[in-house]
Amino acid sequence: MIEFNGTSFMLSGDRTLKPRTNFTEEEMKAFEPAEKIGIVASISPEGLPHLSLITSIMAPKPDQITLGQFCEGLSKQYIQQNHNIAFLIMTMDKKLWRGKARWTHLKKEGPEYERYNEIPMFRYNTYFGINTVHYLDLIETSEGQDLPMLPIVISAILTRFAKSRVPPDKAERILTPFAEKLFNRLESLKFLAYLGPEGYPALIPVIQCQAAGSRRLAFSPIAFNAELKGIQAGTQVAVFCLTMGMEDVLVRGTFQGYRRGWGLKLGTIDIDWVYNSMPPAHGQIYPQAPLRAIVDF
Repeated sequence: MIEFNGTSFMLSGDRTLKPRTNFTEEEMKAFEPAEKIGIVASISPEGLPHLSLITSIMAPKPDQITLGQFCEGLSKQYIQQNHNIAFLIMTMDKKLWRGKARWTHLKKEGPEYERYNEIPMFRYNTYFGINTVHYLDLIETSEGQDLPMLPIVISAILTRFAKSRVPPDKAERILTPFAEKLFNRLESLKFLAYLGPEGYPALIPVIQCQAAGSRRLAFSPIAFNAELKGIQAGTQVAVFCLTMGMEDVLVRGTFQGYRRGWGLKLGTIDIDWVYNSMPPAHGQIYPQAPLRAIVDF
């Protein structure tokens, strides 16, 4: 659905997803290659959404997913404390699956561990292979869905046009120039998460999202309209931005609702937290964390 000057137009690609409780054999096979996008939304101890790129996500059984761990980040800590996650898998042919799962246990050996470390990406990695496998019960998954490119392209163009109406920054910079440019690259992928009903994160592609200065994000809600409209003003959200070159940044902030400018609806997020999720040095960027002396070696 697109709205312009009070008139609504329907666009394809904003259909209701059909939940299922298992994967098909074809889907399990489609998730095997390491060359795919895997996004996992978890919940921090403070009850805030967190997003991570985990391309090692697979489905060894119709009702189970696994995550291969090769470096230490916040997401693996979070899912062991709060077991509820949401996930998104996008294969190289731009087909999308989304669902929910619940962490059950981890292993440092076994058939899945061996299988991961036979994959060339991890077997021949100079620095690290898979050291731990996390197992999760599948709660629900959508049918495979083609990425709705037409609504996304229209949303991105309208976002770029309408965000010029957003008031400019008047305080200190939050996003670095690199991160701001990353959000404004039209080919970069973005995904939004917030704490949804029943204690699971809600995970929505928001590829049209862009930076409106260094302290705010903006997006037209045409693509994935029905889901984006369900986010209430004042909700804490996380937005993960990445490129196919594996450059990425994670931000969190408060969704401010929708405003209108030039007859266009625009959602905005005021940023209050920035995290570098790129290995090998994960860490909080904003607010700047104080330096701590290392006393335990």
